[in-house]
Amino acid sequence: MIGLQLPQFKRLPKHIGIIPDGNRRWAESHGLTKECGYENGIGPGMQLYEFCSALGIKELTFYGFTQDNTKRPHPQKKAFKQACIDAVLKLSKRDAALRVIGNVDSPSFPRELIPYTNRISFGKGSIKINFLVNYGWQWDLNHGLQGLNGKGSKRGFYKHLASSDVSRVDLIIRWGGRRRLSGFLPVQSIYSDFYIIDDYWPDFTPEHLFEALRWYEGQDVTLGG
Repeated sequence: MIGLQLPQFKRLPKHIGIIPDGNRRWAESHGLTKECGYENGIGPGMQLYEFCSALGIKELTFYGFTQDNTKRPHPQKKAFKQACIDAVLKLSKRDAALRVIGNVDSPSFPRELIPYTNRISFGKGSIKINFLVNYGWQWDLNHGLQGLNGKGSKRGFYKHLASSDVSRVDLIIRWGGRRRLSGFLPVQSIYSDFYIIDDYWPDFTPEHLFEALRWYEGQDVTLGG
């Protein structure tokens, strides 16, 4: 349970995207092999979930691993796949409407997570959680294009995306200092505000989240208007 007093915010994002980067660099900085970083990212994910749930955030998307990440050495692939499995199983014991989104036709998709590829509510299901596993932006967009069958419309395209039940992302927070989206939900993130934290993901602190939310309060949300 959270023992920390939560700050008060005048305006909160409805949907936050999380890019938990820096696991391998964190491991090396602690004298460990790169693959050791991933298991140390599970605890921070659960902490962040608890804070977002307590704050009343409606939707949360975690970037697990991408199809491009599967090009990494086997020990790293095995480690980040296992970390995703462990994280999803932990979330399934919380209060969440949970769905794993990714290419299940690939051998890189963990078989243990197939039951979670349809949204399942646990507890009250009061916070919607999307977990991107073996996700690829081209794979996602191709679903939308194939579903059009030559009948183009923005609504029809969105309806057929593999990530179609994921709402527009208001705020994306990336740990690890990199200034890039890395293919994160290209359609839903078109108007997202993007906040960078230089610390590595395993070094997560609640203040990282609170800083991002304070910054978001000051942004002018126009959606292009």
